[in-house]
Parts: sequence; structure tokens; C-alpha cells
Amino acid sequence: MTGTDNGAAGAVNQQKATFGAGCFWGVEAAYRQIPGVLSTTVGYLGGAFQNPTYHDVCTGRTGHAEVVQVVYDPSRVTYDDLLTVFWENHDPTTLNRQGRDVGTQYRSAIFYHGDSQKEAATSSKDERERSGRYQRPIVTEITPATDFYEAEDYHQQYLEKRGLSSCHIG
Repeated sequence: MTGTDNGAAGAVNQQKATFGAGCFWGVEAAYRQIPGVLSTTVGYLGGAFQNPTYHDVCTGRTGHAEVVQVVYDPSRVTYDDLLTVFWENHDPTTLNRQGRDVGTQYRSAIFYHGDSQKEAATSSKDERERSGRYQRPIVTEITPATDFYEAEDYHQQYLEKRGLSSCHIG
């Protein structure tokens, strides 16, 4: 796992959250800026194919989404705060697309770890739908987290390694 807070390894109070919001490079960069996020790892989740590679996922045939798994300290940042970052860093109304990236691997998805995350994600989505903020319906899927497969090392902190702080959809 990559980390933003090296002292976090022994922390007792850690929780996990997993989000798919297009290309995982920019999503990871957004979460790494949040105080209370202890580590981020990009990878693949939501498919039926075991041990997928980036090449496998890019075919669109594995069913996986590019995701960021976030380990956080809930005494410093709440799951609701993480949901806000999710909603504000992609377009949840485009099906299987973010900017120029097209395919099911770029879908908008919240993979929940437990009933409280499911309830919070569903409530957050409902609130956004009622807000009138979006011209189109929200297509974000909310599903249980299954097997997470860590992406290849060169994808971890990709933008940070290149001196970039974000990806711009366009």
C-alpha cells in the first residue's frame, strides 16, 4: 500500500473505502490530499476475472472498474467527507465514461464495506439526485466491495511521481 502518513501502519482506528470515478490516477491524487487519509492504493474491483492486469481490465471484458482503495482514520475524516470528494471529482451522470476515457472500467461506482457505508452512500446519492445540480440522472452504482486487486506498481501514485497534482477531465 502506498501511504500519505507513514506512522499510520500501527494505527488502531482505520477504515477502508473504495471508489471508482474514472481513471484511477486522478481519483487517487484527490484522496491523497485529504487529512486523515492514511493510504491509497489503486487497483481493480467489481469483476469476475481473478488477478486481472491493467491490460486485462482495459479490454472491458473482465467487469472490473479502476478504483482507489482508501484507508482512513475516521476520527480525522468521515466517510461522508470521502463521499463528498468522490462526488466533486467526477461526473456521476456519464455511463461508463469520464472525459476521453470510455469503457466499463471507468464507471462511477461506490464499493461499500458494510451496511453503514451502504446507507451513507445511498443517502448521499439520493441527496445529490434531489439537489437539482445535475441535468441528467446519476448513474453511479453502489455495490458491495468484493475482491480488490492491486494495480501494477507503476500506476501507484502515478501523477505524484510525475510532479502532477491532478488529472483534468476533458
